[in-house]
Amino acid sequence: MWRVKEQINCTEKVQNKYSGKNISVAVLDTGIFLHPDFSGRVLAFRDFIHQIEKPYDDCGHGTHVAGCLAGDGYLSEGRFCGVAPSCSLIVGKVLDKKGNGNVDNMMTAIRWILDNQKEFDVRVLNISIGFEEKISEYKIKKLVDLLETVWAEGIFVAVAAGNKGPKAKSISPLGMSKNIVTVGCHDLDYYKEGIHLCESYSGRGPSIFSLKKPDLVAPGTNIISTCHQCRRAGKQFVDIYEAKSGTSFATPLVAGAAALLLEKQSSLTPEEIKFRLCYTATDLKEPWNKQGWGMLNIKRALEL
Repeated sequence: MWRVKEQINCTEKVQNKYSGKNISVAVLDTGIFLHPDFSGRVLAFRDFIHQIEKPYDDCGHGTHVAGCLAGDGYLSEGRFCGVAPSCSLIVGKVLDKKGNGNVDNMMTAIRWILDNQKEFDVRVLNISIGFEEKISEYKIKKLVDLLETVWAEGIFVAVAAGNKGPKAKSISPLGMSKNIVTVGCHDLDYYKEGIHLCESYSGRGPSIFSLKKPDLVAPGTNIISTCHQCRRAGKQFVDIYEAKSGTSFATPLVAGAAALLLEKQSSLTPEEIKFRLCYTATDLKEPWNKQGWGMLNIKRALEL
């Protein structure tokens, strides 16, 4: 995560001042393993796949996403620390062990977030998912409308652009909302060989509703974060972290940035957060349908 934070300008000075403290972020994904790096900050868990009560993750995707967002790096002495390492998590399992899900479960989970918004003071929602089923335009619109309701209720929403690029109109269905912040991937020139970069398959705009997308980009290639297979082996932990690639892991960097902004100024609306993140992004001189406003720049957003 050190190089990721360098690329998004999440400096040590920034993290010494802001860490997402007292901000609750909802994550809808494959669930979450109670990794030591989450240090008791998982406030609620709901399983919409198997209805299991205790937190778990049979895939690893959700645990990795949560680490990018909220891991405190405890087992790495801070080296693999997320963007908002003090924020609290409200987790819904909406994807199975293969990382697949359906619209009905997703909509039920989003309503659960709305129902519990006040109890847990949910301010941010992160959705880094794909769907197993082919979705009709009618279902897409229903889903987008529900996300717009979440936004209108004061919850900032970040969703992944998806990994079906580089063709035009390859944005994930969840990323087609006008207001919701859709996050693509770009790793600048860190990987000079340019092989298997997330940006090469990051979802491209516009959306099927002719909206300019994505909104922002963030790093998403070989991101090291919390592993759901972490366990004790004698006096030590093993399989603590792992590397994954995709727009799924760029998205929680933006959600984490929103948590930092809210820690600084709790009265910010989702619209104001979006404006600050987009207006301060670093222009990469790439086509809009690839980069949107540009690369997330957390330091500049906090200074605006």
